[in-house]
Amino acid sequence: MIKTPYLLFLGDAPDALAAKVAQGIKDWRPENAVGQFRLPDCGADLGIADMTLAQAQEAGAKTLVIGVANRGGVISQAWKEVLIEALNMGYDIASGLHNLLHDEADLVAAADANGRQLHDVRIPSVDYPIANGVKRSGKRCLAVGTDCSVGKMYTALAMDKEMRARGMKSTFRPTGQTGILITGGGVPLDAVIADFMAGAVEWLTPDNDADHWDLIEGQGSLFHVSYSGVTMALVHGGQPDALILSHEPTRKHMRGLPDYQQPSLQALRDTALTLARVANPACEVIGVSVNTQHLSDQEALDYCARVEAEMGLPTVDPFRHGAGRLVDALSSV
Repeated sequence: MIKTPYLLFLGDAPDALAAKVAQGIKDWRPENAVGQFRLPDCGADLGIADMTLAQAQEAGAKTLVIGVANRGGVISQAWKEVLIEALNMGYDIASGLHNLLHDEADLVAAADANGRQLHDVRIPSVDYPIANGVKRSGKRCLAVGTDCSVGKMYTALAMDKEMRARGMKSTFRPTGQTGILITGGGVPLDAVIADFMAGAVEWLTPDNDADHWDLIEGQGSLFHVSYSGVTMALVHGGQPDALILSHEPTRKHMRGLPDYQQPSLQALRDTALTLARVANPACEVIGVSVNTQHLSDQEALDYCARVEAEMGLPTVDPFRHGAGRLVDALSSV
C-alpha cells in the first residue's frame, strides 16, 4: 500500500495540464495532499502550500508522488537530485509514469540503502484475459472525449460522488495512474499489452447487481492518433450502456498534435456510439460534460446552454456545476 499523506511533486511541469496527476489527487483526495514541491521553472500551481521536503515531512508527508504526466511518461534527469534526497530523508516515492522508478539504478540504490519503497502504479499486477465479449450483468457508463485530458475522469468521479450521495449503487473504476493513486486500485490500462486491454476492462467491470453502475475512467480519444487504441479497448471491453461526451472548448488543437483539430461533438457522438454498439447494441449517449475551467462563470453557463440546444442532451461541467443532471439522465437507460 502507498503510504499517505503525500507531498505532490510538480517538478518542471510547463503548465497545469502537465500536472494533471497531482491536480486530480488534490481535487479528489485533498486530505492526502500535504503540499506541493515545484522546481524553479515550474509552470503549474495547485493552489496549495509550496513546501520543502523537510517542511512536508514535518507536516506528516510519507510519500513523494510524482504528479506530472509528460509526453512519453519519462523521469527527467532534472528531478533526480530531489528524488534521491527524498529517499535519503525517509520518503517513499510513487509514480505513474511509463518510465519506471525501478528502471532507474540510482533511485533503486537510494531506496535500498534507506529501506524505502518505490511504487510504480503503471505496472499491471494481474494476468488479464483476452476479451470474450460476453454480456455482463449490471450497468456501465463511460465518458469519451474529443481529445485527451478533457475531464473524463472528473466526470466519472463527480457522477460516482453524486450517485453515492443519493444512495445509488455505484463504483468508480480507475484505468489510469491518477485514478489509481486517488482510489488505491484499478487497471493501468495503457501499460497492458494491447491484446489484453479490452479483457482487462472486462475484468475491472465484472457482473454486478442489475441496478449497480460502474463509472469507468475514460482514457485518450478515438480521434487522437497517439492514444486512440486505449479508448477503443474501453469502448469494447467496457460494453457501456451509457456514453457521455467530454469536451474542453478552448483547445486550439489536439493535445500534443498541433496539426490535428478536435472533432465536433456530433462527430464524436456518431463515431463512439457506432463503435460502442458493436459490443452493446443497447448503448445510448446520455449527456455532455464540458470542462469549463478556462471560462468565466457566465461564459461557462452560456456555452453549456448552447451545446445543450445543439445536441439535445443535458450539458454541464460536472465538477463546477455538479453531476446531478448527468446522473438523472442515467434513468433513461
